[in-house]
Amino acid sequence: MAKVTRDDVARLAGTSTAVVSYVINNGPRPVAPATRERVLAAIKQLGYRPDRVAQAMASRRTDLIGLIVPDARQPFFGEMSHAVEQAAAERGKMVLVGNSDYLHDREVHYLRAFLGMRVSGLILVSQGLSESAAAEIEAWEARIVLLHERTEAIDEFAVVTDDIGGAQLATRHLLEHGHEYVACLGGTEATPTVGDPVTDHVEGWRRAMLESGRSTEGRLFQAPYNRYDAYQVGLQLLAGPDRPPAIFCATDDQAIGILRAARELRIDAPGQLAVAGFDDVKEAGLTDPPLTTVASDRQAMARAAIDLVLDESVRVSGSRRERLRQFPSRLVVRSSCGCA
Repeated sequence: MAKVTRDDVARLAGTSTAVVSYVINNGPRPVAPATRERVLAAIKQLGYRPDRVAQAMASRRTDLIGLIVPDARQPFFGEMSHAVEQAAAERGKMVLVGNSDYLHDREVHYLRAFLGMRVSGLILVSQGLSESAAAEIEAWEARIVLLHERTEAIDEFAVVTDDIGGAQLATRHLLEHGHEYVACLGGTEATPTVGDPVTDHVEGWRRAMLESGRSTEGRLFQAPYNRYDAYQVGLQLLAGPDRPPAIFCATDDQAIGILRAARELRIDAPGQLAVAGFDDVKEAGLTDPPLTTVASDRQAMARAAIDLVLDESVRVSGSRRERLRQFPSRLVVRSSCGCA
């Protein structure tokens, strides 16, 4: 049986092969609804299946988008990956996900692998690009969008949230409950000092403390981003003689670990310890007590990243401000802060 071609579909639908291509690829040009229906009916009647490999060889691009995250096991990155996948599906694309595990070598490994597959573009959540990663991107002349974190290592588009402003909102809210001060659970020694969201969360906490006339000296504590290690840090911090009255955590996972440590030490939260986090992962509403946190519009950010990585029209030269899309943060008040 002869293989059905795009010419066959165009002949049956009474259109050009270019129009058939626009329907199959959802662009780049619009197709009238009635014409689209004729093409889809012809595809169904003939049993046409596009040869994606041939298309990729001809265009040097596939229908794939690469996404590299630090650790998809962490709820924030898992939810962000899901949002990116949904946004890509709306554009007829599929997503390949790689976990760097916060390791530069592994990040470079996925960069090479995805770019070698001729992905349509790459969305990168990086904890500070290494020189080798930046060189890899430059060598491939790839279309890259930085998501959640921005870096000065490469001059690419970035989609971020207002991390400093969101941390200020959470810290101010805790202070408004009358606490003498608010401690902060930040990142680790490996956390980049510029462009990293956790670093910006710490900066927002610092600004809110200083504007209220309170010192930050000795009130910033290091902790890994995940709940399990933060729980261990919490056991030591909360069992000490200088237990803070309130803690702002740079991530919700850290806050969940702190709440677990408080429960184990029989410390009433929020009666004896107020806690706030950042990210508004779905589990934040299920903790005991439910977690006050800072939210961002992950769906809108994911769509913006997909648009930037696919649409040539928006990839124009300009200033850093024009190349940075920042979404606002908002405070989600629950009861871990002391609110009823």
